[in-house]
Amino acid sequence: MIAADTVLSLLVLVCLAMLLGAYALWRRQRGSKQAALMLVLAAVVAANIAIWVVPGSGGKALVSAKPD
Repeated sequence: MIAADTVLSLLVLVCLAMLLGAYALWRRQRGSKQAALMLVLAAVVAANIAIWVVPGSGGKALVSAKPD
């Protein structure tokens, strides 16, 4: 089974790759739809990372919570 830390690390790398890819597409094609979609995907991935990492009202993050 893959550890949560590994998955979160891969998601951060995917987010950075999407941002760099969107920038490269925008520079090459000047405002293409694919670049905008890559930015939206990077925002969705970043939101998912934040949901798992940012502590909730109980003071614990989902990534560190133990299953019952």
